[in-house]
Parts: sequence; C-alpha cells; structure tokens
Amino acid sequence: MSTKTPTNIITGFLGTGKTTAILNLLKNKPEGENWAVLVNEFGEIGIDGALMSEQGALIKEVPGGCMCCAAGVPMSVGINLLLRQKPDRLLIEPTGLGHPKQVMATLTSEQYQPYIELHTTITMTDARYFDNEKYTSNDNFKQQLAVADVIVANKNELAEPSQNSAMQAWLTEQGLTSHVVTTSNGELDIALLDEVIKTNTTQQQIEEHHHHHAAMEPQFAIPPNQTFVRKENKGQGYFSCGWLFGPEVQFSFDDVFSLFSDITAERLKAVINTERGCYAFNVTNGVVSVNEMTLEGFESRLEVIDSQLLPWDQLEGILLSIAGLTADENQ
Repeated sequence: MSTKTPTNIITGFLGTGKTTAILNLLKNKPEGENWAVLVNEFGEIGIDGALMSEQGALIKEVPGGCMCCAAGVPMSVGINLLLRQKPDRLLIEPTGLGHPKQVMATLTSEQYQPYIELHTTITMTDARYFDNEKYTSNDNFKQQLAVADVIVANKNELAEPSQNSAMQAWLTEQGLTSHVVTTSNGELDIALLDEVIKTNTTQQQIEEHHHHHAAMEPQFAIPPNQTFVRKENKGQGYFSCGWLFGPEVQFSFDDVFSLFSDITAERLKAVINTERGCYAFNVTNGVVSVNEMTLEGFESRLEVIDSQLLPWDQLEGILLSIAGLTADENQ
C-alpha cells in the first residue's frame, strides 16, 4: 500500500452511543470514499456489525473472548483483512468494557506503522455518569477518558446543568484537558476525525501493554440441525448472554417490544426478524429505541449485558415462546 490509512478509535463505556455515532459518521462520509469498521463486542453474538451493514461499510467483528486480548490475535486478523481492501478510512470500536491502550499499542506498533496513521481518538461519554461512583471508580471508564483526544458528552439533552458541571469538575480533577464537545443522538462533526493526527513522536509516547493470553477469534454459526445457538461470556464484573436464531424464525414485534421494555439489564442490543420486517432494538437505562432495517434473510440476534448474572434460561424460554418454538426443536 502506497499511503497510510487514516484510523480513528471511537471508544466509551457501555451505553454512551458509540455505535450510533459511527452510524452517523458513515451516513455523512464523503461520497465515493470506502470506509471500514472493526467492531469488538463484549458478548459472543455480534450485533453492531449488523447495524452498520446497511451503510455500505466494510465490517469485521471481533466478538467475545478475553476483552484484554482484543488487541491481540483477533484484532490483528481483523485489521489485516480490512486493510487488504484498501479503505479510505478505518474506524475501530472497542467494546465498552475494553482497554483502549491495548488497541492503541497495536495500532502504533512496528507492524502497522507503514500502513496506519492514527488520527483523533474519540471517547463517547454521558455527563450523567460523573456523579455516579459506579462509573468514576471504574478503571476502564477512566482509561477510556485518559486516552481521548476529543471527549464527546453525548445525550446532552438528558443531562442536568449540575451533571455537566460535575463532569467538567471531574475531568479537571483528573488533569484531563482533552477537547470536550456536547451532542445528542451521537451526531458528530466529521471534521473531528482529523482534528488530531498523531506523528511518529507522539505514537512512540503511547504506553505499550502486553497480555500473554491471546484468545483465538471465535466463529459461531447455527448448526444445520438446530434453530438457534446461545453463547455466554463473563469478565470484569459483567455477564453477557446472546442468542442467534436462524433466518426462518420470525418473532412477534409487539411481544419483543414488551419483553425488552421489561428487561432490567444494563445493556441490550438486538436485530430481530418480525412479522413487520427486520428491526434493530437498543435498550439503555430502561429506554427502548427501535429502527427499521432493510435486511432480508437475516439471522436474528440478541445480546444482554449486566453486572449481575441474570436468569438466562427463563429469558430463553420467553424468547422461544414469542417465536413459537420449543427447546426440544433445537435438539
């Protein structure tokens, strides 16, 4: 490759709107440009790639596994596959429970210096988090903010003035002087992506982290004799459970919406085939948002993340009931 690919890390804790921001950036990318996105998710069932597929971007997912190893073998494989397609820009979305310094260490390593030019690192956050010790005491939360060139306080319309003040005070106390912008619905100015271009000198200043447990990239598919698969993951005080249903399975839209409205988990994402068509569901802080998709013949998928181990068997039973299935049909 004759030129380096401009690359941006878009990080942030669970529920801050990383995927929505990337979707908006893809919608507004320069006409004729070909962008690639590497998505790392905590859960074993990839959801974000499905949400982005409609925007025409090159998508590679790194689901599940050890989150500390996202910058190891799986990530390198994903980056290599995307770079071979010579994208005009590469966006990387680490999991909300990941360590962005590991990702930065990989991108600035000798292996990728001839091919990648690291531009602005954007950290999505929510001003409402900064008066809550659950977030401000979390090492990942603090690291994601520490590596940011630009901090984006998303969902600004929901934050009280006192919460914005608490955010600014916390950032000042932590010695973080990054450019801070506020927005709603993940709407970012595309110019932010090139606000910072890291030179070789600044790249060398990035602390390298080493982890000796590099999980191989998981590949999950529904076996021919089964209707669905279920995968679980746990780590860093969080649990996830995901389901992948064959494209022949159709759910009741109203029943799915009602179920998702009742689930108290911290995070839920899904792309579901219903009698009305294919829909993306996103649940954060008890609020369910829905977007219609144009996907056809798609495998429905659902991922739930919470800091408590939830009754996955009970949830699975409800899902099967909504789809008109029984567990026996999956033997």
